[in-house]
Amino acid sequence: MKKILLLSDTHSFIDDSIKKYAKKVDEIWHAGDIGNIEVYDNLKKITKTRAVYGNIDDYLVRSSIQEINTFICEKVKVSMIHIAGKPPYYNKKSKSLIKKENPKIFICGHSHILKIEFDKINNVLYLNPGAAGRHGFHKKRTMIRFEINEDKIENMEVIELGNRSKLPQSI
Repeated sequence: MKKILLLSDTHSFIDDSIKKYAKKVDEIWHAGDIGNIEVYDNLKKITKTRAVYGNIDDYLVRSSIQEINTFICEKVKVSMIHIAGKPPYYNKKSKSLIKKENPKIFICGHSHILKIEFDKINNVLYLNPGAAGRHGFHKKRTMIRFEINEDKIENMEVIELGNRSKLPQSI
């Protein structure tokens, strides 16, 4: 069994509340717009981290991280990309990715809108954790925590990190 913390759109911001949850999982998955390589490096120091780069990520992040990351966790195939759209209105690249890889979990970020939905058309669990950072239009900072036990996805919960507007300066 693996405990997973899924986050996105940190935009160069990581604070103690993110780190607190990160220390309690086996893997961190970051769905892009990391912001800078230091955030990625800090997450990797805490635990195993899988990520994709997003549209705001610079050449240092892009040279260290893939645009698309498809992998197996336990017995579950996962595909992750930053910009995807949402079910059933995926962009072209995401439609092709889902068709080609046939993942059990499809992850994206970018919209800053938390969404968990089973896509019946593509038979895939769609996850967008919202935004954990301070920059953007979102009001609440969010992440998702869940477990993968062999081929089962269990104990999924949304983590609210507080209001975006009432945050201290970046750490």
